[in-house]
Amino acid sequence: MRPIRVAVVGGGPAGIYAADILTREHEGATVDVIERLPAPYGLVRYGVAPDHPRIKEIIKALRRVLDNDRIRFFGNVDYGNDLKLDDLKRFYDAVIFATGAMADRELTIPGADLEGNFGAADFVSWYAGHPDVPREWPLTAQSVAVLGAGNVGLDVARMLAKPADEQLVTEIADNVYQGLKANPATEVHVFARRGPAHIKFSPMELRELSHSPSVDVVVEEEGFQIDDAGQAEISKHKATRLVVDTLLKYLEAEPTGAPHKIVIHMMQNPVELLGEDGKVVAIRTEKTEYDGTGNVHGTGEFVDTPVQAVYRAIGYLSSPLADVPFDDGAGVIPNDGGRVLTEVDGEQIDGLYVTGWIKRGPVGLIGHTKSDAKETIDHLLTDLEAGRVAEPEAADPAAVVEHLTARGVEFTTEEGWGKLETHELSLGEAAGRERIKVVPREEMLRISRS
Repeated sequence: MRPIRVAVVGGGPAGIYAADILTREHEGATVDVIERLPAPYGLVRYGVAPDHPRIKEIIKALRRVLDNDRIRFFGNVDYGNDLKLDDLKRFYDAVIFATGAMADRELTIPGADLEGNFGAADFVSWYAGHPDVPREWPLTAQSVAVLGAGNVGLDVARMLAKPADEQLVTEIADNVYQGLKANPATEVHVFARRGPAHIKFSPMELRELSHSPSVDVVVEEEGFQIDDAGQAEISKHKATRLVVDTLLKYLEAEPTGAPHKIVIHMMQNPVELLGEDGKVVAIRTEKTEYDGTGNVHGTGEFVDTPVQAVYRAIGYLSSPLADVPFDDGAGVIPNDGGRVLTEVDGEQIDGLYVTGWIKRGPVGLIGHTKSDAKETIDHLLTDLEAGRVAEPEAADPAAVVEHLTARGVEFTTEEGWGKLETHELSLGEAAGRERIKVVPREEMLRISRS
C-alpha cells in the first residue's frame, strides 16, 4: 500500500489507540493527533478522580504511543476554528474523529431547573483540573443526591464524601483541594432504579467506597431485591456476583460512626426535585418493582429525601462537529463500523472515519476502545487498498505547521507536553506526591512552549 498521512481529531485513548494501530499495521502511515487541549489523554487525564492512581497507569502506555516517531501531537488546536474540515482534507489522506463525549445528559423531571441540579460530567471536569471549567465549585450542601448507578456516580459520591486532606497524596490541583476542604457534605445518597444484580458498578470501584476511614457505606435493605433475571446475571457473570457480594457486605456491616456517610438506595426512581425559593430542598423518588423481565416499573409509592444538591450521573453526550454529519438522537456521528455516513441517505463519505464514544456512544471500557479503533483502522486500510482514499494536495508534513503558525495558533507538541509533564512531576516531588496538575490553560501553554 502507498504511504498515507492521517489526522486523528481527539487526543484521548480512542484517538491515540487508532494512531498506534494504524502505524503498526501500515509501515508507510504517519499520523498527526490533533487535540483542542494543550495536553493529551482526554478523559484519562480529565475524567478520572485524582485518587485513582492505578487508572492513571494507562497514561504510561499512551505516552509510549506518542513517543513513536511517526506520530505527532498538536495540542491547543481547536477543530472547526484553527483547523477546518477542508484544511484537513488538503493536508491528509484521511481524517479520524475521536472527540469522545464530555457533556451531561439533561434530567427531564419536574424541578430540574432548580438551583442545585448539577451535571456529574461538569463536576468531574472541575475536580480533575480541566482548564476550561470555573476554578470554584458551589459546594454548600450538607446532604447530596447522586442519580445513576454507574462508576461515574460512585466517583462523584466518593469525592463528595471523602475528606479533602485524604486527597493530598494524589495529583489534586490546589483550587480543587481548597474547594473540597470547605465542602460541608456529610451525607451522600446514591439512587438506582433497579436492584443489586443490575447495577453497573465495577467491583473494584464499589469496594473503594469503604477505603476511607472517614466514610461509612450504608446499603438500604428495602431495595435489596433480586429477581430471576438478576439471579441469572449473578450466575453468568463473575463481576455481577462480586458487586452483589460487596453490596451484601455493606448491608450487613455495622456502622462505625464515621463523620461521613454514603447511602445506596436501590429500587428507587427519581421523579421530581422539590424546591423552595428556587433551590433544591429534597428529591422525590418512586419505589419500583421488577416486572419479570429484569426491567422495573413504578409502584405508586413515593419517598422524599431531604437534599440540597443533586448530581446527575445519567450519561455522557457527544457534541456535534463542524461540517461532519451528526445523529442528534443517538448522539454519535453516523457510521458503518467507523466509516462516516451521510445523514440523509447513509452513503459513505470517503476519507472520513470515526472511533470511540462519538462512534458508538458513551459505553464500554478501555478494552472496548481498542477493539473499536481496530475495526475503524481495518476499514480505513481496506478503503485505501480499494482506491477510496484520495491523496491530499499538500502532503508535506510541514504544511499543517505552516498553516497553524500563519493563523497565530499557539499549538503545543509532544515535546511541549513532555515539558509540562516534567513540571507537574517536579511540583509533586517537592510536595512529596507523584504529581500536581497544572490547571490554567495559559500556564500550561507557557510551560509547554518555554
